[in-house]
Amino acid sequence: MIKRYLYLKGTGQKGRGVFTNKTIPSDTIIEDSPVIVMDKADRIYLDKTLLHDYIFEWGLQKDKCCMALGYLPMYNHSYISNCEYFMNFEDETIQVKTIRVIDKEEELTINYNGNWNDNKKVWFDVV
Repeated sequence: MIKRYLYLKGTGQKGRGVFTNKTIPSDTIIEDSPVIVMDKADRIYLDKTLLHDYIFEWGLQKDKCCMALGYLPMYNHSYISNCEYFMNFEDETIQVKTIRVIDKEEELTINYNGNWNDNKKVWFDVV
């Protein structure tokens, strides 16, 4: 499930991102996406491809990875994001929920570290 008011748009430096054409209230689930779960051996191959930038660690032990479907791979990173995501290992889905009001035409972001305000440097931001 992806809310109809979400859309993809170019952002310039970050490529494409997810935007909204209406104001979204805080605590709104905007996407519930299925995932394709892969094991550790698959991750070795994926890390050598462009897909490395779009997969998520998966499982309680983070010993697997997954490719999320829907718009989920297109949300850009922010250290103080306006959305957060929740993994459901049993149902093999990831939900995206707003953490504050999102203005019309605003980009929706997630923190790639997993927590919406985690300032630990991510792999592409390490100097």
